[in-house]
Amino acid sequence: MASFSKFGNDLYTGARSLNIVGRRKLWYLIAGGMVLIALVGPFLLRGGFVFGIEFTGGSEFVVSQTTSQSETTATDAVASVVPDTVPKVSTVGSDGVRIQTDQLSEAETTEVRDALAAAYNVPVREVATSFIGATWGQDITGQALRALVVFLVLAGIIMAIYFRTWKMSVAAMVALLHDLVITAGFYGITGFEITPAAVIGFLTILGYSLYDTVVVFDKIRENTNFDGSGSSRTFSESVNLAVNQTLVRSINTSVVAALPVASILFIGAFVLGAGTLRDISLALLIGILVGTYSTIFIASPMYAQLRNGEDVIRKHDKKALAARAKASAPTAESVTA
Repeated sequence: MASFSKFGNDLYTGARSLNIVGRRKLWYLIAGGMVLIALVGPFLLRGGFVFGIEFTGGSEFVVSQTTSQSETTATDAVASVVPDTVPKVSTVGSDGVRIQTDQLSEAETTEVRDALAAAYNVPVREVATSFIGATWGQDITGQALRALVVFLVLAGIIMAIYFRTWKMSVAAMVALLHDLVITAGFYGITGFEITPAAVIGFLTILGYSLYDTVVVFDKIRENTNFDGSGSSRTFSESVNLAVNQTLVRSINTSVVAALPVASILFIGAFVLGAGTLRDISLALLIGILVGTYSTIFIASPMYAQLRNGEDVIRKHDKKALAARAKASAPTAESVTA
């Protein structure tokens, strides 16, 4: 722990520095590869994303108080009534089974409920049924997309006003989209269903990622404003120093945030069998990890790159490099000696 504290102190004072901004092409390449995998992987491995019944519509049966949670039992019971339907079967807690199918008629729903009750040897009242129409699912999808667009637009405008530059806002929005695509891609590649709870998790991680980005950008603004025209550091070096100074804080914040979320994920998925807790916490856990990476290795280097093309920045960097070269050049006395 002491060595880690010393490492963080050295990063803050500049005694030690990680060249994060200077190696931005490497981070862009890694991020681009991850985004490509997140976009293409679900279609290559599973034929696309798996959406929950709330988005696609269908019938759902939940069998409670069972002594067996065999998925084959549920599949056979459904097939005995509607053989052309391929159900999705999952366990709920320690004594429940959830079965989701395509939309069934009222008569088919009754027959499937009776078949499930007989197969699991439980009273019919222990088999709960529900139906979700495709229209409702389409409405939910549209609302989720609109909420995402509104969030990104408002967040971009507020950041541009707060930092008084649109370039910080653009860098932050790129990092947010990076986090969203990779998190959604993880769901698609692993086959986890995208449910309304998962969408809530997606929107929540955008807020966390934005918070982390604002903290780092505040330090960048402090460093670059403090430097002034007489600074011996280039603009990119000042940005890199700010990233190093906030690196340990970002890591500590992400660890502290990830631990309780991981606990909720474990309890929700393996102890309680609560799908809502699992979906929200899984999105949060992935988003926290990816959001920490994007703030440090994407948003900050991209902001430095966007500003490096400005005339004021180029003149300052040229002056700083010239002064550095002059200071390091051997003097006449040292040459004579």
